[in-house]
Amino acid sequence: MKNSERVIIAGFGGQGVMLMGQILSYAATAADLNTVWIPSYGPETRGGTANCSVTISKEPINAPVVTEPNTLIALNEPSYKKFVDRVKSGGEMIINSSLIKDVTYREDVKVHEIDAAKIALDLGNLKVVNMVILGAYIEVTKVFDKTEIFEIFDKIFTGDKAKLLDLNKQALEAGMQAVTE
Repeated sequence: MKNSERVIIAGFGGQGVMLMGQILSYAATAADLNTVWIPSYGPETRGGTANCSVTISKEPINAPVVTEPNTLIALNEPSYKKFVDRVKSGGEMIINSSLIKDVTYREDVKVHEIDAAKIALDLGNLKVVNMVILGAYIEVTKVFDKTEIFEIFDKIFTGDKAKLLDLNKQALEAGMQAVTE
């Protein structure tokens, strides 16, 4: 990992945006890195706007608000349009191409289009789109490896959610593979 990673994750409420940010922040804490996770919700929950920012750093974090992220994860078109201009030149964008179509991408950032809905449906559950995209992010940024994320999964997918553990691991791996293809 470089000295710090600043990411904005954005989509509709119900797409697992907050969970993605929490997982990254938990993984940073487990790796003894400094981290800040800041959620932001629209007035609605499911279907409204939702985004969060996560800062992960080897150094102390002086400014927790992410105004110019290294990476944008956009799960839908309105979120892409809202945050695309904030990404630092030379940064990365992980784009859910299932819901973001016919947009013009910036030439000064690297764009990774992931057909997350197709991948999730191939796995049998559309609800893992967020984990597919998270896998793509992990592969692109190398901020963590999959074993570090799987350790967090083991801690959060417990009780009634334990039955979702293997599916989420498969989704993460499928997202990682989608970037390398």
